[in-house]
Amino acid sequence: MTTTFTRRAALALMAASAGSAALAQDSTETPVVQEYALGDPNAPIEVIEYASFTCPHCARFHSDVWPELKANFIDTGKVHFIFRPVYFDGPGLWADMLARCTGDNDKFFGIADILFDRQAEWSRAGSQAGVAAGIVSVGKQAGIDEETVLACLQDNDKAQALVTAFQANVERDKIQGTPSFMIDGVLTDNMSYASFAQLLNEKLGE
Repeated sequence: MTTTFTRRAALALMAASAGSAALAQDSTETPVVQEYALGDPNAPIEVIEYASFTCPHCARFHSDVWPELKANFIDTGKVHFIFRPVYFDGPGLWADMLARCTGDNDKFFGIADILFDRQAEWSRAGSQAGVAAGIVSVGKQAGIDEETVLACLQDNDKAQALVTAFQANVERDKIQGTPSFMIDGVLTDNMSYASFAQLLNEKLGE
């Protein structure tokens, strides 16, 4: 299963939570934002995951499928994996901003693992203050002090750039829910590890 969303609802929620109407405005230019990737860029297969840090199905993918996918296909040089965020709400945007806080690629995926592992704790805190406290807690677990975390979350220019890039990505690739995957340019839905491995092995001729 996937979590579905509407572009208008997602942008409206983020505009309200970020306190800036500019986040909901369309832009004629897509800003350049850092993408985070794992594996050999010259691998025979490219997999792009579209996921939200507040999506329960995405958390399940990262607990049930991701470890084997990474070990058997990414770490072995068969797949170049790119993570692209989808924002349903303010907390999902804040979580992504935390993961990007250091700008370090390996740190991003380490923080992402913690965010998905602890998703039920921080994303359902019941208030913006509770969510913020949960995200700060994740940051501390990752070795980032509270002052640095809050500075990352309050970077409105980065938030606007991320939302604009997100909008352009999901419209171009016709993303309707999360998690979704672009495998060598072909959109596919969420699947079990067995189905994922079968599809990738078929593409590899194995």
